[in-house]
Amino acid sequence: MHHDIRRTAKYVSSCLQLAILLEISADKPGNVNRIADFYSTQYEHFLASAVAVEPSFAHAAERGVMVYDKKINFNEVSIGEIIKDAVINVKTWQHGGNTLLGTVLLLSPIAAAGGMMLAEKRGFSIYKLRENTKLIIESTTPSDAVAVYEAINKANPSGLVDKAPTLDVNDPKSKKTILDKNITLYNVFKISAPYDSISREWVENYPVTFEIGLPYFTQQLKETDNLNTAIVHTFLKVLSKVPDTLIARKVGSNKAKEVSEKAGEVLRLGGLTTSLGREKLSVFDKELRGSTNQHNPGTTADIMATVLAISILNGYRP
Repeated sequence: MHHDIRRTAKYVSSCLQLAILLEISADKPGNVNRIADFYSTQYEHFLASAVAVEPSFAHAAERGVMVYDKKINFNEVSIGEIIKDAVINVKTWQHGGNTLLGTVLLLSPIAAAGGMMLAEKRGFSIYKLRENTKLIIESTTPSDAVAVYEAINKANPSGLVDKAPTLDVNDPKSKKTILDKNITLYNVFKISAPYDSISREWVENYPVTFEIGLPYFTQQLKETDNLNTAIVHTFLKVLSKVPDTLIARKVGSNKAKEVSEKAGEVLRLGGLTTSLGREKLSVFDKELRGSTNQHNPGTTADIMATVLAISILNGYRP
């Protein structure tokens, strides 16, 4: 049994690692990729980060197997600690700042859900994975919330909302309030869901990932037979449908909407499959980059990594 749980955990974490590596390698507009760096964060910082998160995802998957085996309850998965450990590891392995906070937030429950599902040994089902993810998220605890607050403070992401109405992550008193008032991580993300896509994915059971990203990615793979194109096009599709909340936090929601419209325009012109689309994409990329990365669609990249992770768990191989 023990060997089995470790093998399952290793398999899940390998799938998720591969997703991060493929996501960062695709030449998505406005983001770090294998042919474009930011001033302080480079491609290799993401590669190091993908290695750094492996033990945390493996641990999450192990907890999922233990839930399935009824050795622990859903509320004992400790997803908050798993996220915090991943963030600490990422910091230890590279000097490029916050690389994967959003991705870790999205993928940790998926890792636990994947462990649960593989323990069942009935083959993979995307529907079941989504259901397990929901159960894990809705069972989070106040101590999970505190651990995630500590993780966010350690990652120190840019564009974090300073004007959070309640439970501001920068306010040291927030953690005490969370514990005193018994506020779970799920509840905390409910508060930030209106202005943060990652929180919204959490509390609404990943609608953008499962309903927009995944079907479009699958279709693009079939149509273009090119992984890079499929990733870039899916990235543009998600961005066109859902304004990037990282951009919105940095420069306002009107600018974020404008970026989404331009992403849609690139796709309408054929994206990477036509010369006009490629030209438009290149202009779009330059506009997003600027000197300060204020228009970096980072949240869209996190969702893209999640789409890839589910595809790989479902059997996709590059």
